Amino acid sequence: MLEGHLDFVTSAVFSSDGMHIVSASWDKTVQIWNAATGKCEAKLTGHLGYVTSAVFSLDGMHIVSASQDNTARIWNTATGECEGELKGHSGFVTSAVFSPDGMYIVSASQDNTARIWNTSTGECEAELKGHSDFVTSAVFSLDGMHIVSASRDNTARIWNTSTGECEAELKGHSDFVTSAVFSPDGMYIV
Repeated sequence: MLEGHLDFVTSAVFSSDGMHIVSASWDKTVQIWNAATGKCEAKLTGHLGYVTSAVFSLDGMHIVSASQDNTARIWNTATGECEGELKGHSGFVTSAVFSPDGMYIVSASQDNTARIWNTSTGECEAELKGHSDFVTSAVFSLDGMHIVSASRDNTARIWNTSTGECEAELKGHSDFVTSAVFSPDGMYIV
């Protein structure tokens, strides 16, 4: 059992090699755990609001966390240092994830947008506008060519990462869409 957070844990995700777990909490911290021992190896502090999500980059070298403080942060897993603070959303950042190549991050926010960020510069490269309510999650396809976003407006949307344009609006739910992800082959969305 992983014990160490002082409040609700909002997410916990394995690294791609299965050796570590990253957790996010309302206690405003991100923690890195050894998956074999269950021991906390690092506590990442700096967010001013509760942390809504945290995930590893595919290579395991970085973590991106999303927070109620309207920011996402990029952390170095070896040093525990914050290497970048992604600012620009005007509402809580509900989720943030890396692209498969690690060069970009997509963040989702309660400001009804998703944003694509360059991990090297920390600059916002595209603002994905079109949802009429909170964007609850956003993720890249495995080829990095598309993003699917989920929203409290009862829809999901498919975005082209090159152009930032919405290519499709997925309607059919009668209430909030809390998450949406691509199938491994990119042919389907659940």
